[in-house]
Amino acid sequence: MDTTIIDQGLELMLFGMGTVVLFLTLMVGITTLMSAFIERFFPEPLPALQLPKQGAPVPVADAQIVAAISAAVHSHRRRDKQ
Repeated sequence: MDTTIIDQGLELMLFGMGTVVLFLTLMVGITTLMSAFIERFFPEPLPALQLPKQGAPVPVADAQIVAAISAAVHSHRRRDKQ
């Protein structure tokens, strides 16, 4: 059979795309397996709960910041109603 250049181009395209799809599928599978292996045998330690010391001052939001946030929320709600 006489193959044309279009047939050869389509064949090359399908071969190339198939190679890329196969490689990406293998890469996702191997990455998933590696992730499961690492999570199972090398779990991340849980962070220790840091409680504030007795008598330590608790940070309070500045009154001007609270006022600015309240004004922005009020303005946004008023604009939505119009």
